[in-house]
Amino acid sequence: MKAIRIHAYGDASQMQLEEVPVPSCGPNDVLVRVIAAGINPIDWKIRSGNVAHMIPKLLPFTSGSDAAGVVTAVGGAVTAFSPGDEVFFYAEFARGGTYADYVAVDAAQVALKPRTVSFTTAAALPIPGLAAWTALIETAQLARGMRVLIHGGAGALGSVAVQLAKAQGAHVTSTVGTADVALVQSLGADEVIDYRTQKFEQIARNMDVVLDTLGGATQEASWATLRAGGLLVATTQPPSQERAAAADARGAFVFSSPRGEVLTQLAALVDSGKLRVLVGQEFALADAAQAHRLGESGKTRGKMILRVCT
Repeated sequence: MKAIRIHAYGDASQMQLEEVPVPSCGPNDVLVRVIAAGINPIDWKIRSGNVAHMIPKLLPFTSGSDAAGVVTAVGGAVTAFSPGDEVFFYAEFARGGTYADYVAVDAAQVALKPRTVSFTTAAALPIPGLAAWTALIETAQLARGMRVLIHGGAGALGSVAVQLAKAQGAHVTSTVGTADVALVQSLGADEVIDYRTQKFEQIARNMDVVLDTLGGATQEASWATLRAGGLLVATTQPPSQERAAAADARGAFVFSSPRGEVLTQLAALVDSGKLRVLVGQEFALADAAQAHRLGESGKTRGKMILRVCT
């Protein structure tokens, strides 16, 4: 089978399209023929070696962690899936390997694909969806009437978060660029702040929760938007507990783990029309390095996807 392999940490030139054996299917695994694979910022962070201390990989390795495809085999201990099932998943980083024709993944990390969307759309959901769920539903315990500020509402994570927050009955404010104001309004945001022309910290007030998907100066400015005792949940940069105390608020950093049961709930939201998944540019598997370069440039909208098998 074909796969994108990394033999040494470094820039996108380290990504090579190679012929490799089809992975073996362990007793708790399903073997999936990958139709579409998601491209996430963590992919180029792993490839570069910048997170090797947190996510060590044995070289060489196959890139990628979320995808959608068709089950072709199941392990002896697997009862929830059968060959022919259409599935989507986020495979643990220790294994990964979705930039490939086939991938073996723990069945507990897999869910049936939403019936109403394509494989491409399904592949765009697992990592951002699980991150948004972990941050808002589990960590912030968002409930009806709460006020939440979501940064990057047009991004892969932020767009899911806006819709999850609305489904919980929260009042949603989101920051976006000028070109995405109408889009995020269409996702249900009650208030949209154009960060290119407005300072969100001068507009958003008394927030119960801030979802910080950016870190840096955005995280620092966000403290001023929280009510006393409010919570800043970050997905890219751990918030300073000293800074949280100074703002009379709380801070939490979330790193979501693969869970098929959560993906099942997200799939139900998609099929019910309550969750719309945004897909960005699509690339052939052979063009994965080009996609990484574009992603690292920051000039992307929506989640990029690799078309793997037809």
